[in-house]
Amino acid sequence: MTLRKLFAVIAAAAFSVLAATAMAQEKKTLAIVVKGLDNPFFEQINLGCKKWISENPQSEYECYYTGPASSADEAGEVQIVDDLLTRGVDAIAISPSNAPAMANLIRKRAPDIPIMTIDADFMAEDAALRETYLGTDNYLMGVKMAEHAMKLKPEGGTVCLQLGNVAADNINARAAGFRDTIAGKKGVDRLADTNGWTEIDGCPLFTNDQVDLANQQMADTFTANPDLDAFILVGGWAQFAPQAYAQVTDQVMDKLKSKELIIVAGDTLPPQIDALKAGRSHAQIGQRPFEMGYKAPSVMIELIKGSPTDGTLYTGLDECTPENVDSCLAK
Repeated sequence: MTLRKLFAVIAAAAFSVLAATAMAQEKKTLAIVVKGLDNPFFEQINLGCKKWISENPQSEYECYYTGPASSADEAGEVQIVDDLLTRGVDAIAISPSNAPAMANLIRKRAPDIPIMTIDADFMAEDAALRETYLGTDNYLMGVKMAEHAMKLKPEGGTVCLQLGNVAADNINARAAGFRDTIAGKKGVDRLADTNGWTEIDGCPLFTNDQVDLANQQMADTFTANPDLDAFILVGGWAQFAPQAYAQVTDQVMDKLKSKELIIVAGDTLPPQIDALKAGRSHAQIGQRPFEMGYKAPSVMIELIKGSPTDGTLYTGLDECTPENVDSCLAK
């Protein structure tokens, strides 16, 4: 190869790189904003987003995943969405940690781009601020938790619910589904000898989505309430730290084995399935976060095009027990 031909090949390669870079820079942005990057549940949404990118390399859109470093930083999440609106993106899917605060921002900014919610929704009175919701039927998730608890404890008993942030609509919907199912009617704020079930003093607990706090709360509750019949992790926070969760449940393993104490928990990430197999819980009601992240870009593109949606796009639930643990997850 002559020197001139070599330079020509190099120049052509350089041009291709520059062209590809320019195309990448020109891609339109579909943003997914989650409650916190410290939560392994949301990392599954990120992986779904990445899969969409890998399958759509020629798309004019890119999937951009972000959120505050800590799930406890509600104000930080609001600020991130505010910054994205200022910077200019083409659509945003939000998992609001504080639903009213996020809704207030969207109402104030009145963006002219599609806004949807993912994983967690706005409150009913603010639903018109978003185009659609993609994620779990959270009320149904609470219903399923209650059904498993009642099957495990047909006579009822004392129970403690562990929740997340006070203003998280998805978590509150699960708690409502749980209580309503136990009570056999809607609108029950607290179980008080309701069909044999009573919430103990000091509960519900609020973790603020902090894994370490969730485990400490569990340990303190078990110590202070040796006769507790059921502990319901409405979200999987404590189980996201497998070693800490194992230490907490070690103190009650005899009760868990005999089902004197039962644990029903939300989500089915790998460490949680391991906990179920080890007898450290009795039922796991799983969401499908990977599917949420994978589907979100396509939904946002349809919204940009003006295509109508049904308002809610549910991704389904998995119900895992010791009996079906090897086959319970959707493929």
